Amino acid sequence: MKTALKWIAAVVLCLIAGIAGLFIGTQGDDTVAQLVTDDPSLPAMNINGIRLHMRIVNGPANAPTIIVLHGGPGGDFRSLQALEALSDRFQLVFYDQRGAGLSERVPQDLLTLDGHLEELKAVIDIVSPEQPPILIGHSWGAMLAAAFIGQNPDDIQSAILIEPGYLDAKGRTAWAATGSTYMSGPTYWWQAVIAGFRTQHITGPDSAAQDDFLIGHMVGVFANHPDNPYHCGNGYTAPNWRFGALTSNVWRGAPDATVDRLGAQVRAFTGPVLLVTGSCNIWLGPLQSQFVAWFAHAGLAIIPDAGHDVVWDQPQATLFVIRRFLN
Repeated sequence: MKTALKWIAAVVLCLIAGIAGLFIGTQGDDTVAQLVTDDPSLPAMNINGIRLHMRIVNGPANAPTIIVLHGGPGGDFRSLQALEALSDRFQLVFYDQRGAGLSERVPQDLLTLDGHLEELKAVIDIVSPEQPPILIGHSWGAMLAAAFIGQNPDDIQSAILIEPGYLDAKGRTAWAATGSTYMSGPTYWWQAVIAGFRTQHITGPDSAAQDDFLIGHMVGVFANHPDNPYHCGNGYTAPNWRFGALTSNVWRGAPDATVDRLGAQVRAFTGPVLLVTGSCNIWLGPLQSQFVAWFAHAGLAIIPDAGHDVVWDQPQATLFVIRRFLN
């Protein structure tokens, strides 16, 4: 009995020492960026009572407007800023969606699909009140753009959808099944443990900072998985300012009926649509050729040597196909 107690005590002491060692060893320089609600130097605009991180790049007088929708939900527009080169002919509007990037954090009841669609409508009313804008969406942003043009077919000139992951509940199920292979295994869970300890050292700048850091880090682990075709084999290098954990979690739990709304009405939009994919992404790439048939007038462009974030991976090639489409 005494021997067993000694072994138990030894194991407990080892566990305590290991936990203490991990806690001390994960101390570092990890920080979380301030939101527009705390940093008045950030460009921002109040949309439907929510303060959004927004950057407007002016083009020629009376130029058409392009609105850029970032991925996630929870990401930001940092990796998409190469699109500002289009300001020689267009006004460019970049914004971090509610609860994401550097925009204000809001309660989960405001992070619904309807909330995002209403927000986009309000942005359009402010930045392009006289003429329908063009939408460029990446990943989740492309899914949001698809839902918007389907429900508001007369409010948009054209749309460029860069690697939407799915447009209905069946697609989400398939995405999750493949995605789970990049979110499992000893390496993944060890990374999760380390990230959990690193998170404990995050003390601000706001109450959402710890969750944003943890979930954002694990999204990076997923995207950087060596077998994940989100990159071309050299890792997923697209940068971001800050991830929005709550908006990501809310969408993950969205009911199938809500997810089905993404693509349910897209054929009502009769304007031109361009689907864009990276040649390295053998996971989402084949989906884009299937999505072409969903729309009344759509085409497909494949960007060589690009993964999921084609704008970051190959900005010049992406700009070329976008300009060709817009012409």
